[in-house]
Amino acid sequence: MVNKIETKLLHVDKNVEDNKSCVHIVDAARLIRAGEVVAFPTETVYGLGANALSDEAVGKIYQAKGRPSDNPLIVHIGEMSQLALVARDVSDDAQRLIDAFWPGPLTLILPSTSAVAKLVTAGLPTVGVRMPDHPVALELIRQANVPIAAPSANLSGRPSPTSAEHVRKDLAGKIAAILDGGQTGVGVESTVIDMTVYPALILRPGGVTYEQIKSVLGQVEMDPAFLVDAETSPRSPGMKYAHYAPKGELWLVSGETAAVRRKMEELLLQAKRSGLRTGVLATAESASLWSGKPFVDAVLPCGSSSDLAAVARDLYATLRAFDDLQIQFIVSETFPRTDMGLAVMNRLEKAAAGRILSV
Repeated sequence: MVNKIETKLLHVDKNVEDNKSCVHIVDAARLIRAGEVVAFPTETVYGLGANALSDEAVGKIYQAKGRPSDNPLIVHIGEMSQLALVARDVSDDAQRLIDAFWPGPLTLILPSTSAVAKLVTAGLPTVGVRMPDHPVALELIRQANVPIAAPSANLSGRPSPTSAEHVRKDLAGKIAAILDGGQTGVGVESTVIDMTVYPALILRPGGVTYEQIKSVLGQVEMDPAFLVDAETSPRSPGMKYAHYAPKGELWLVSGETAAVRRKMEELLLQAKRSGLRTGVLATAESASLWSGKPFVDAVLPCGSSSDLAAVARDLYATLRAFDDLQIQFIVSETFPRTDMGLAVMNRLEKAAAGRILSV
């Protein structure tokens, strides 16, 4: 049980030269150094940050989120000089990825140093590290002068937050402060790649695509399911437990377009007859097909099928919007597993908890 505390809401601007913004970032950094937990914007989603070198501070992240302690966290650094503090044995391939994609939405799994809090690594000999591509996040880390461990700033299992308001709804009264830097850009978490094996292995798809990584390394493999079974310790954040789920039951339907829409209509009719409030997660192109249907209570478009990066950017906000509308049953078509579509489908499949139909 987390005792209710006052959560400061600190408004900042991406232009960290602004005096008011800097004062708030300094305030947040002071809280980090004091062992408190602060939510802050990154280019992917909002992170829930604490001093990565302190088990006591990191423990507050797990308490606030209700996150299982065997699920490792990502360490965020603000300068390359901090990498050696948390990781060792950086391979040539790892350095090539750093040169290509940092700062950016790519997390490298590397051998950990003894300085990293044990709660960060969940007892593993490795640590996930990235440098975020967001001026507020970078300035916060620099001002705090410690690497910051930060999972997404939401209650465990819920859709990740892409705005400060999402964080406030989940965590107000449980954390010391929220740095409000506006909407995030990428919308899904970083790609996680294990650099302790050869070929390097993508453990979680995200903001840097398989295709981009392959163009740098030449050879890279993907974890076939991006999941592990219940008896195995996760090697990466976000691998073991259900994530990203709205409160309503989500079903995914894949197959030929006409068959998919018939099956979606069938599911919606069944749910409506059972007295449930129903919704469709649609693309901009398909939303009009469902509007005005008596068995659909909400149609929420989530980007364009021709722009999978836009779908990724809007995904979590759309799932949370269904909750705001008290939708109890949601259906969605699937997306191509290429480029950002791989990350979109990974998040949707976990949000659906295996409720996937092929027609």
